[in-house]
Amino acid sequence: MNTLVWFRNDLRVEDNNSLWQACQQKGTVLAVYFFDPRHYALSEFGFKKTECYRAQFLIETVTDLQQQLAQRNITLLTFLGKPEDHLSELVEKHDIEAIYLQKEWTRDEQQVLKAAQNSVGTKVTFHETYDQFLFHPTDIPYASFDEIPEVFTTFRKRCEKLAKIHPPKAAPNPRPEAHRIANPTQLPKLSDLGLDHFTKDARTAFPFKGGATAGRERIQHYFWDTQKLAHYKKTRNGLIGQDYSSKLSAWLANGSLSPRTIYAEVKRFEKTITKNQDTYWLVFELIWRDYFKYVSLKHGPSIFALGGILNRSYHWGTDARHTQVWINGATQEPFVNANMIELQKTGWMSNRGRQNVASFWAKELQQDWRIGAAYFESMLIDYDVHSNWGNWMYNSGVGNDPRDRKFNIKGQAERYDPKGHFQKQWLQEVLF
Repeated sequence: MNTLVWFRNDLRVEDNNSLWQACQQKGTVLAVYFFDPRHYALSEFGFKKTECYRAQFLIETVTDLQQQLAQRNITLLTFLGKPEDHLSELVEKHDIEAIYLQKEWTRDEQQVLKAAQNSVGTKVTFHETYDQFLFHPTDIPYASFDEIPEVFTTFRKRCEKLAKIHPPKAAPNPRPEAHRIANPTQLPKLSDLGLDHFTKDARTAFPFKGGATAGRERIQHYFWDTQKLAHYKKTRNGLIGQDYSSKLSAWLANGSLSPRTIYAEVKRFEKTITKNQDTYWLVFELIWRDYFKYVSLKHGPSIFALGGILNRSYHWGTDARHTQVWINGATQEPFVNANMIELQKTGWMSNRGRQNVASFWAKELQQDWRIGAAYFESMLIDYDVHSNWGNWMYNSGVGNDPRDRKFNIKGQAERYDPKGHFQKQWLQEVLF
């Protein structure tokens, strides 16, 4: 029986259940990744769904994955096209009987999967696996997703007490060399995706390459070489430089690192170096990531609705002038402007910056929060559908924040950028 692994947001060979299951079968294991043109088209809010920064990181990730798989005599085919336009031919040509893939449940991914299944009919069985969690859905202390609490702290405390975290699986052993097939496909360039090539801005806080290899190197640097993990909570609200936070979110977002792998490294660090509030706080952030995934499992398409999961009615504006002023960093708030220009120039923004610019957009300008979320989706290297839309709901008063907070932007700037170094870095023409 020949099998196909359809890679999506699980671009790794280590701790990958779909790949591991496929490799338990006899016969040839083939892999595929689709650069779906819908991911690079304009969204309903007028932004490309994926801009050049994340696309370049993705190309680098798939290149690395292709090399990692080749070492295991598994060929990764890549196509610039819709899955439903290519899967049937792949199944026929390579006598595929089973397709293994990570389970995705949000709106667009479900539509793509349904179209792909229709394209191959009953000739092949699809095996989907939840594989992007720290706490696997079968291990959380809730009988159904409907029971997921609306307050993060309740979820966190119960899962920390009752849920098991599984150790990461090793990468599968190499397949027989005879099973490896020639690869007639080529990876696309940015121009093939309709995107502009760019030179990395020297000021970026995220100068890293995509791929599991680079992700492992980042863990090695942040955990072991510099031991910055031991100070994570104290520095995580930083704004300048590579090491104020772990920067692991981009590898987590496209699945080139698994949360279980990172958790296991944290535990190893705690055993051999130190265990403190800082090391715990990285796990805390992994649990937040899980939580937003469970929120989207519970509430479905409501995470994309104007009223959010609370179905709250506000007066939201859609003024195109506000949009241009905000995305180009030309508001009345220098701290907002600096963060927005950093995002525009690099595809990166700190966690502190994201909360402030989102609060400003939704609470000060009172513009449709989904426009802001869609812009982040387009620009962020580490875009994750659940965390992005969950955080935007949270900051806009339509999600999982019972306090419905509004940030004091000037107070935040004084607290986190007291000498204006960050603002000066991105607003060089402004005198402080």
